[in-house]
Amino acid sequence: MAATQRRRITRIRSGSVDTAPDAIAVEEPLEVLVDGARATTTMRTPGHDIELTLGWLLSERLINQVGDVESVRECFDVNPDDAEQPRRSVHVVTHAKPHVRPRLHATSSACGLCGDDIIEATLNGHAVLAPTGGFTVAQILDFGQQMHEAQRHFAASGGLHAAALFNTAGELMCLREDVGRHNAVDKVIGWAVQAELLPLNGFALQVSGRAAAEIAHKCISAGIGVLSAVSAPTTMSVDLARAAQLTLIGFARDDGINIYSAPERIIYSVPEHIADA
Repeated sequence: MAATQRRRITRIRSGSVDTAPDAIAVEEPLEVLVDGARATTTMRTPGHDIELTLGWLLSERLINQVGDVESVRECFDVNPDDAEQPRRSVHVVTHAKPHVRPRLHATSSACGLCGDDIIEATLNGHAVLAPTGGFTVAQILDFGQQMHEAQRHFAASGGLHAAALFNTAGELMCLREDVGRHNAVDKVIGWAVQAELLPLNGFALQVSGRAAAEIAHKCISAGIGVLSAVSAPTTMSVDLARAAQLTLIGFARDDGINIYSAPERIIYSVPEHIADA
């Protein structure tokens, strides 16, 4: 299950033209079945599909811990529409047999939890995040560098998002890549579910791209206290982060960061001319 495939392309550089194979990020469907019922079909990059499924189940509140899962397995079935392309699915059996409301349409690799009620939906059943753990600005900036250096498939294709989990010492614990930013986050959280690390108090999550509300939702569901993004947040993610006291950071690159909520988890000194203003 390669994350990239090669396709021959025409390349134009500085007025010269040539044809050559190029690495392209793979995007394929994955069907998730929970207790025999189809829960969703999502477009994702193959690899770590069980982690993806467990992370998604956690954010959907169908499980709370790995102990809620009786069994989970990957299946490769014959695709009636394309015999050369097997249909991949993950089958989950739970102990509690929760009610599953299936998503009858395929979820795109850019889609996650949406809607104006995301704040209420997220906070319902989740306590406000405890103010545990602290990171320096230098550590936050180093997260992006460590993530970039570990993005093996992005280096090959340029077409994959990444999510990386860091512990209180600033060490990279897990990195996953996917064409969907929310899928990459689900894979990281699914890894933590399997490792029985939840809740992820004191951990920080670094993501490529922007920090949308569904990413904040997933962090809160897993108990992650710090979410840092290379690009911008959205208004809904800021509002959600403030309601849950999630430390939300944007534009974490070069020599600075923007803190949009719960700055108490970030260790920094305030220049006197600003503090006295």
